[in-house]
Amino acid sequence: QVQLVESGGGLVQPGGSLRLSCAASGIIFTIYTMGWYRQAPGKQRELVATITSGGTTNYADSVKGRFTISRDSGKNTVYLQMNSLKPEDTAVYYCNADVRSRTTYGPTRADYWGQGTQVTVSS
Repeated sequence: QVQLVESGGGLVQPGGSLRLSCAASGIIFTIYTMGWYRQAPGKQRELVATITSGGTTNYADSVKGRFTISRDSGKNTVYLQMNSLKPEDTAVYYCNADVRSRTTYGPTRADYWGQGTQVTVSS
């Protein structure tokens, strides 16, 4: 079973920076697209950024120019560098990965989610 473990969330003042990390573990053959999503209180989960296995990135308009997604394929890890943070960035941030791995049913491709990490931007 694949597990995604996030780290790096916390409390930061407006204009500050945080770096989120998400490491995938398990018997992994291939990780395709990895991404970050977020969910603020009372709102639906929304896409923040994604990165393909080839390095192609996609960002929500609200974070373009402020956030940068990257990955280290050797470590099965995806990062989200968040700069110029705003109060409206406050949310629980979730890591997502499209993974082909070994399961009890044999090689399986599936979508996995992390447990989430809280990011709070406040003075």
